[in-house]
Amino acid sequence: MASATQPAYAAIAVRAAAVAQVFVSDPAHPTLAEEDEHHLGRVLRLRPGEEIIAADGLGRWARTAWRGEAALEPLSAGTGIGGDGAVLIEPPPEPSLTVAFAPVKGERPEWVVQKLTELGIDHIVPLLSERSVVRWTGTRGQATVERLRRVAREAAAQCRRVWLPEVSDTVRFADLGDLGGPGEVVLAQLSGDRPTVYQRVVAVGPEGGWSSGELASGLPTVGFGLSVLRAETAAVTAGALLASLRSGTVAAADGSPWPDGTPGVDAVRAHHGHGGAPGAGKFGRVIGPEEKDGDPGS
Repeated sequence: MASATQPAYAAIAVRAAAVAQVFVSDPAHPTLAEEDEHHLGRVLRLRPGEEIIAADGLGRWARTAWRGEAALEPLSAGTGIGGDGAVLIEPPPEPSLTVAFAPVKGERPEWVVQKLTELGIDHIVPLLSERSVVRWTGTRGQATVERLRRVAREAAAQCRRVWLPEVSDTVRFADLGDLGGPGEVVLAQLSGDRPTVYQRVVAVGPEGGWSSGELASGLPTVGFGLSVLRAETAAVTAGALLASLRSGTVAAADGSPWPDGTPGVDAVRAHHGHGGAPGAGKFGRVIGPEEKDGDPGS
């Protein structure tokens, strides 16, 4: 896995070392928005020469230096990736991942969007379900979505993402299946199966849960353990699991390979003589057919 991800880790390490990141229209000729100018100059009080990452939100980014008076110029003598100030291009992560969630009251939706952005989710979808208490409609609803887009932009800059996530307008449950292909869209549900690498869209319901009609819609369900999670916790958990399966941070327990071809958990266990396709044990530990739930295994 290290060989496949080494360039990506080198790039994020360079971006993380910068003082800040901003989004601009053209990283080769960065022009700061008024709020970014205020943040860098008045809040962070940068000194001339401090490094800033300029990204366009579509994968293009460059290392720049702060020159005061709201001016950035390409770096010219830096070390490492992009040290010459050239515009670099980072491909979008594949496959694209989506988390849809039914908003709850208060500021918790903003927290959800912030954390999903930090985790690397590509599409964030406010969802209207039968039991939704919060319903974003009309002019007020559009204003709320625009606020979430600003939250996503700020979070993406903070965590050094160069691809901005898409925060969509509110989607009705009836249209949920259109967000992915067959078998890719799943509902988060306490009694559901464990998530797999083949699922690209996870929908999290409101605090009252899915209605019987929604559960009968034919969409598969996935579970996140043996706890009853708050709606916002479930949304972030969904994002963490999807992103970790995609990156190979965790192995797929169904035997599916990591992105670089490393075998999944089942394949590794079979190679070491455990045989069979193990099931999910307590608290997510993989238990082979030769073990009993509660046995230490090997």
